[in-house]
Amino acid sequence: MKVGSIRRQFAMFAVSAGIALLTAGGASAESLTVVGWGGALSKAENEAFEKPFTRKTGVKINAQVYSGGLAEVKAQVESGNVTWDVMDAEMTDAELGCAEGLLEKIKTSDLAPGADGSSPEKDFFASAVHECGVANYVWANVYAYDKNKFPNGGPQSIADLFDTKKFPGKRGLRKSPKANLEWAIMADGVARENVYEVLATPEGVERAFKVLDRIKKDTIWWEAGAQPPQMLADGEVAITSAYNGRLFNAIVKEGQPFQIVWDGQVWDYGAFVVPKGSPNRDRALEFIRFATAPERLADLTNYISYGPSRASGVNLVSEKMKPHLPTAKDNFARGLRSSAAFWSDYGDQLNEQFSAWLATK
Repeated sequence: MKVGSIRRQFAMFAVSAGIALLTAGGASAESLTVVGWGGALSKAENEAFEKPFTRKTGVKINAQVYSGGLAEVKAQVESGNVTWDVMDAEMTDAELGCAEGLLEKIKTSDLAPGADGSSPEKDFFASAVHECGVANYVWANVYAYDKNKFPNGGPQSIADLFDTKKFPGKRGLRKSPKANLEWAIMADGVARENVYEVLATPEGVERAFKVLDRIKKDTIWWEAGAQPPQMLADGEVAITSAYNGRLFNAIVKEGQPFQIVWDGQVWDYGAFVVPKGSPNRDRALEFIRFATAPERLADLTNYISYGPSRASGVNLVSEKMKPHLPTAKDNFARGLRSSAAFWSDYGDQLNEQFSAWLATK
């Protein structure tokens, strides 16, 4: 064989090998680590966001679960070993993480336009886009009861949550001051529009803890979102707070005899954020643009009862699902938006007070 022929065959082999390597390590083998809350929500996001994104781009999603907060991402950023690409966070944590330099900035103009062609700036609801976070759904802290425990009619108002004489039985509450302090102060007669003004004072906080004192000995504290529906199903509690999506899943998909009480719901946005120094920053931002498009947000409601965070997304939701969302007209009218600004300013202090309060008899 001539030398030239050998060289040509070698070159062709090298090119073929190179293509094989690119195929194994290129776009089709790329992956993003997306961290969420687990349970019904993560399953819903997998169907509405992650699977469609993989089908479109070939990028695989490595889904992981955490319990919220910034402790883990802070440790990653400060150590210079960031392994997460996208987090599903509370909007409060998006604001806090941004202020602490733990999160990447996101340009609103880079997000998908509305289904009607409107700009993302106009289509997203007020405060749904932060410089470091993009709202991916509207969720709510609510409470629910087991209808079998109250055959003559269950609680109807936020004040009933704290009335163990009229509505006896164990309570389940999240082991956090968030929502609990708001509920307590509303149950004590403070109007929704004045809640954070009152809680910003020592007197207001003391007033809220006195209301919580009423049910402290009858309360079982939960930390993971899967716990309250299970506690209710097991008869461990008669009434419990929970994320509305978890309750919807238990009621509609599992047939549990639970009733949600929407009065006093404390609602907020979930938000996609990108840890500072993500090794796949550009792909992470591409994922967020895709997942927060109105069509994707509307599709999420087919799997869990969390509402879209943008107007044109709401218009795409089925009539069957609309009444189950925190944003349904009657539900929304009785709700309170969780204040990211308030919890940014007072969160550390109130967490300490809450922990100290729990430790006392």
